[in-house]
Amino acid sequence: MKKLFATAAAVTLAALTACSVSVPDQEAASAPPSQPEPGPTRTSGAVGGSAGTPSSSPASGTKVACELFNSLFERYAAVPSGDSEGYEDIYLQAEEAKGRVSGDLRGLFASLSVLAIDHSGAAGSGSGPAQESEDAVRDAVFANAGTCTDAGVTLRL
Repeated sequence: MKKLFATAAAVTLAALTACSVSVPDQEAASAPPSQPEPGPTRTSGAVGGSAGTPSSSPASGTKVACELFNSLFERYAAVPSGDSEGYEDIYLQAEEAKGRVSGDLRGLFASLSVLAIDHSGAAGSGSGPAQESEDAVRDAVFANAGTCTDAGVTLRL
């Protein structure tokens, strides 16, 4: 199981560091717009995107995404170092959030999911995540700091 998570983390980390081209999601293009759901872990389908509804602006979606990242990172930091399932939960939540945002904001959640799954694999041995995983989160935070600050949120590590 740990080998599977380590492989997934390595593949995801490689995808984060490689140049990629964004391809429109066929389901998202044909699906009706979703309504925002209340709560700190849910965001609307238009988060960070340019195709919002008339009543929502991209800036408000960006703010929600940035606040969600801060919340997830805070929960990640609170997971006890040997709790691999706790890190896996953060991984799953970050993956879900990554699917709900667009543009550069995806990198915030993608990097957090890599860090969480990497830490999950290392939790059994008592060691921490790879430095590359930690660096990916730091780089994503720096890359999105201006966007989130413009939306009224300061990203925290």
